[in-house]
Amino acid sequence: MLVTTSSTEPTRTPRLPADFVWGASTAAYQIEGAADEDGKGASIWDTFVRRPGAVRDGHTGEVACDHYHRFGEDVELMRRLGLDAYRFSVSWPRVLPTGAGKVEPRGLDFYDRLVDALLDAGIEPTPTLFHWDLPQALEDEGGWLNRETAHRFAEYAAVTAERLGDRVKRWITLNEPFVHMSFGYGFGVHAPGRALMLDALPVAHHQLLGHGLATAALRAAVPDAQVLLSNNCTPVRLRSDARREEDLAAASAYDILHNRLFNDPILLGSYPDLSDYGMADPEWGGVVRDGDLATIAAPLDGLGINYYNPTWVTAAADPAAGLPFDLAEPEEVYPRTAFDWPVVPEGLTDLLTGLKSRYGDALPPVWITESGCSQPAGLDDRARIDYLAGHISAVADAMARGVDVRGYLTWSLLDNFEWAEGYHQRFGLIEVDFATGLRTPRASFEWYRNLIASHRS
Repeated sequence: MLVTTSSTEPTRTPRLPADFVWGASTAAYQIEGAADEDGKGASIWDTFVRRPGAVRDGHTGEVACDHYHRFGEDVELMRRLGLDAYRFSVSWPRVLPTGAGKVEPRGLDFYDRLVDALLDAGIEPTPTLFHWDLPQALEDEGGWLNRETAHRFAEYAAVTAERLGDRVKRWITLNEPFVHMSFGYGFGVHAPGRALMLDALPVAHHQLLGHGLATAALRAAVPDAQVLLSNNCTPVRLRSDARREEDLAAASAYDILHNRLFNDPILLGSYPDLSDYGMADPEWGGVVRDGDLATIAAPLDGLGINYYNPTWVTAAADPAAGLPFDLAEPEEVYPRTAFDWPVVPEGLTDLLTGLKSRYGDALPPVWITESGCSQPAGLDDRARIDYLAGHISAVADAMARGVDVRGYLTWSLLDNFEWAEGYHQRFGLIEVDFATGLRTPRASFEWYRNLIASHRS
């Protein structure tokens, strides 16, 4: 298929099935703003951004894209884009200001209006229930280190589904539990800013338990609900000069901690062997209780995959430092995003086919729930077009090899608050002037619109 752009060179992408779903994704704290309006409680990000040095240049999400007030304008842009689906996240503290107990109706009213506007525009709403903005009140009680947070999450899922479930059928429970565990609790570079290293592992289990409990709550409230979880996954690679036994062991260790720790329990009902990480007790010192894994492994209607790049590792130069691997740079020369991430579309094919090989019939239909790149500010973003074309082609290659992929939701619809980077990284199909809120579609917006339209002709 030939899709023309405003650039001089056309970009070729394969034609995907007529029922393939095209979409875009965002997250509440990154775009909504209105941080303390209409009864919203504080989240861990509201707290973290006030920590000196936590976020580049002291940026916060207090206003962000002001989507809370400008969602109608954004939905109209989505309609122009021709999206089939829009993945957004619900702000837990906007619905339950303290994480549990009293519901804030004005928060639910906002998502009510957003869902109705999306449906009026012919776009399927696809909410994510947790995209890292834990209510601060729950963090004060231990956050995801506290098993009770999993139960509070299920209660929140039930409240949200009871309000929106008459119109919303596709739900995502968690976004990237590996990243939240590692960056938020392991290294402390994201909220809540705890640096526990491998002592953060209980966060993995409690998030997954929350997923399982929320899955049951969603299906109780919405009998025909489709329930997914979105995992950030990465193919693990070694340099050609790193083939010692200890390098291979390091690659296996990283694969376990990044990928299998979050995929095996939901798909196979068991955890991978963690004995090399100071967790020899199969019960994780009492963290994993009877019945937990059965709850976590409730059948999924789909697995969301967020992909950005492969990860290169070597054996740890200093194993005593706490991790059994070191991150490495690839020896190959790849294009780089503004985030300095290597652009490796074939890594997505490798990832998807690897999941199919590892999990076989246990792998449900796959959705690419995030795939995109940060590029310098400006409207002529040919590099983003090339990125999207390459990764969509990679999905087609995986589908040709037997992987059931149902949709591609690019990250992101809008430039937004990019966590610890503040407003310095721009992922949007739509440029946002953060001083005025002005939205301006980029060349990639028109390219993606043309691509979607071509699949309907």
